[in-house]
Amino acid sequence: MKFEVHTQESAPSSSQPLLDKSVKEFGMLPNLHGVMAEAPGLLEAYQRVHNLFLGTSFDAEELTVVWQTVNVEHECGYCVPAHTGIAKMMRVDDAITVALRSRSELPTKKLQVLHLTTLALVRNRGKLSEEELAAFVAEGYGRRQLLEIVLGISQKVMSNYTNHLANTPVDPPFQEFI
Repeated sequence: MKFEVHTQESAPSSSQPLLDKSVKEFGMLPNLHGVMAEAPGLLEAYQRVHNLFLGTSFDAEELTVVWQTVNVEHECGYCVPAHTGIAKMMRVDDAITVALRSRSELPTKKLQVLHLTTLALVRNRGKLSEEELAAFVAEGYGRRQLLEIVLGISQKVMSNYTNHLANTPVDPPFQEFI
């Protein structure tokens, strides 16, 4: 089944205002949003969850760790390069992105624990061992951050799964990061 990457004009009418919002927010219409426009509820949910995740207690590095941990684990050919570019725009140290993409050690223990906790939640369907939880808490994280990781995973499930179904083409600004 082939999915259409909708434009603002070709999208269902209820998706058009959502796509206008995407263009205003990103300065372009991301192909992911064009695909999601086929199901207006998905696009609206994705936009809302994205903005909610941006408003969490995580800084730019931590947001990147959660996003890219899930993207890499899900092997998302669209989101890994897109979030590499986004991390650059957010001025996240390239060493963090390189480590996440190559599945190697992150530069700080705190970011490594965030990565391992996110990975465990993805792999174990939301379950953590006592040891994993203790390591997370030892780095200064708490209940709020655990639940915020769930929010970030939710966002990435929407995008990663959509991209797998649609084989979404990577946007031109992010093609250098494929």
